Amino acid sequence: MSGHSKWSTIKRKKAANDARRGSIFTTLAREIAIAAQEGGGDPETNFALRLAVDRAKSNNMPKDNIERAIRRGTGEDKDAQSLEQVQYEGYGPHGVALIIEVVTDNRNRTVAELRHELTSSGGTMADAGSVSWQFARSAYFAVPNQDLEQEQLFEAAVDAGADDVILGEDDVEIIAPVSAFKAILDELEAIQIEPDEAEVRMIPTSVISLAPDQALQVMRLIEKLEELDDVQRVFSNLDITDEAVKLLEAA
Repeated sequence: MSGHSKWSTIKRKKAANDARRGSIFTTLAREIAIAAQEGGGDPETNFALRLAVDRAKSNNMPKDNIERAIRRGTGEDKDAQSLEQVQYEGYGPHGVALIIEVVTDNRNRTVAELRHELTSSGGTMADAGSVSWQFARSAYFAVPNQDLEQEQLFEAAVDAGADDVILGEDDVEIIAPVSAFKAILDELEAIQIEPDEAEVRMIPTSVISLAPDQALQVMRLIEKLEELDDVQRVFSNLDITDEAVKLLEAA
């Protein structure tokens, strides 16, 4: 998992740069809006909205933008188009399975953009269910591995219901059932640890190992997909190695 952890760190740094340029705010606003649409506009009672707002604040999204996104989700902004959350499936180069989560106000536009990026990179769209069986929906946390009492974190995570705690060079990653999400987050807050990432992810049940140059092709495709405004997250069953990450950094 060390390569995966390093790539996640690279992407977080890129997201911080994108936030300074404002290009990530569309994605964050849609995440807030869909959470408010599904669970109401109060972060105190809507846990998904609380996470989305916290993520927006960590990326320095202005308060007005956050409040406008909440109003869009609750329907108070009458001029805004309605949003829907959709999961698409596909294959990248070399048969790597992909799950693409989007929030969109226009499915036709979204599908056309996804198909263009996939086919231009040697991939293809797939029928619903043909890929998702290879993944399990899980709670995921990444905690920076700096000045960290690892034993305390390990015990707290396991006591709260974690299935796995992975000690990486840059991060400590925690994987748990979705039902344990809030318990783990509360436990981290109790021991004053703020995760860099806290979300529900599609975790592959097995991974595909590729040569570094082939893995680089897939990673570039994933980054292109993640740059689309409608795309929230992309999950794959690619085994991301340190060698592939080094190629990506050098590219």
